[in-house]
Amino acid sequence: MRVLGMISGTSHDGIDVAVVDLDVEGETLRARLEHTGTVPYEPALRRRLAGALPPAPVGFDVVCELDTSIGRAFAAAARSAVAAAPGPVDLVCSHGQTVFHWVEGGEALGTLQLGQPAWVAEATGRPVVSDVRAADLAAGGHGAPLVPVLDRLLLAEAVADGRRAGALNLGGIANLTVCAPGTEPVAWDIGPAGALVDAVVSAATDGGSAFDDGGRLAAAGSVQEPLLEHLLDDPYYALPPPKSTGKELFHLGYVEAALDAVGTRPELPDLVATLTELTARTVARAVSDARLDVLVASGGGVRNRVLHARLAELVAPTPLRPSDDLGVPAGEKEALAFALIGWATAHGLPGNVPSCTGADGPRVLGRVTPAPTGGWLPPAPLAGWPSRLVVEDATR
Repeated sequence: MRVLGMISGTSHDGIDVAVVDLDVEGETLRARLEHTGTVPYEPALRRRLAGALPPAPVGFDVVCELDTSIGRAFAAAARSAVAAAPGPVDLVCSHGQTVFHWVEGGEALGTLQLGQPAWVAEATGRPVVSDVRAADLAAGGHGAPLVPVLDRLLLAEAVADGRRAGALNLGGIANLTVCAPGTEPVAWDIGPAGALVDAVVSAATDGGSAFDDGGRLAAAGSVQEPLLEHLLDDPYYALPPPKSTGKELFHLGYVEAALDAVGTRPELPDLVATLTELTARTVARAVSDARLDVLVASGGGVRNRVLHARLAELVAPTPLRPSDDLGVPAGEKEALAFALIGWATAHGLPGNVPSCTGADGPRVLGRVTPAPTGGWLPPAPLAGWPSRLVVEDATR
C-alpha cells in the first residue's frame, strides 16, 4: 500500500510530506520512501497562523478561515506529492496543523488540529485519514507523542541486542521515546526545542526570519546564567511522564515573563544562546535519567549546529546519531510516522502506544474522509503489528 503522510509541526513553518510504499513480509514491515519534501506555508498564511496561536484570543471566524486556508495548503501539497509519486497513492494521512493542545493539571483534555481533510480528498481523489489524536485522548491519553509507533520499530534491533535506546525529536517541542529490553516503551514531551527560539527571532525580525538558521545567532551569543536558571525551574520539567506540552505554554509571552522576573534584557544573540542552552540542558537531563546506550535524533533541530554540538557534548558517552543512519531522513521522520499511522488505520491496527501516551489501551486512530468518487474499501485487517521495520530511502 502506498500512503502519503503529511504534517505541519509545532514550528508551523511548512508541510512535511512523505510518500511511503509499505508492504508486510512475515514479521517484517518494509517501508520504501519514494518521495519526501517540505512545502513552506505562504508568508501571509504563516503570519495569520502565528498571530492566532495562544495566547492570542481568536473567534470562530478565524478558526473557520484557518481551517479552510490550511486545508487548501495541505491539498496543494498533497496534489504535488501524489503527482511526484512513482505509482498510484492509495491513501493520505493528514495530521494537519496543531493550533491548541489543552492540558490542565497534567491531564490532556483536548487537542485541535486544523486543515479540513475534505480539501485534500478533493485535490487528490484519495481517501484521507485525519484527526488522529482524538481517539487516544478519549481513552485517557495525551494524544501525544504518536511517533513512538515508528520509534519502537526503528529501535527494535538495538533493544534486541540488549541496549537501552532512545529516539529524540527536535521540532518546536523536544520529545523522547525510550525503548529497553523487557519493558514497554515510554515517551514524553521534554520541553521546548525550537519553539522559544523561533518566537524571539520572529518577534525581533518582525516575522522576517522564523528560526535561528544553523545556530548562527546562538553561536554569536553568550548564555545568560541567571535567566537560564530561572527557565530551568519551570515546574513542567519535574512532571513525570506521560506528559505533553506545546506553544500553549512555551510562547513569546513565556519568555517575556521570564525576562521580567529576572530583570534583564539581553541582546538577541545572547537570548537565543540561552534558549538554545535550555533545550540542550533539559534534553541532556532526560537522556541521562533514561540511562541510554543509543540515541537517535531527528527534526529540524538536528540542523542547528550549536544545539547539535552542545547536545553531543552533554549526552556523552551516549553517542548521538541522526535518524538518517537508520534510513529515515531527519527532516521527514514525522511525515513517515503519519504515513505509518494511516497504513495502520487502513489495516485495523492501533496507531498509539499506550505506555507512551497514557491511554487506557491501544486504539485505531483517526477518521476517514472518503474519496470524492465513493466509499473506502480498506484492505483486510491484520492480526497484529510486524515486529521489525526495514526502511529504504529511494529518494537519494
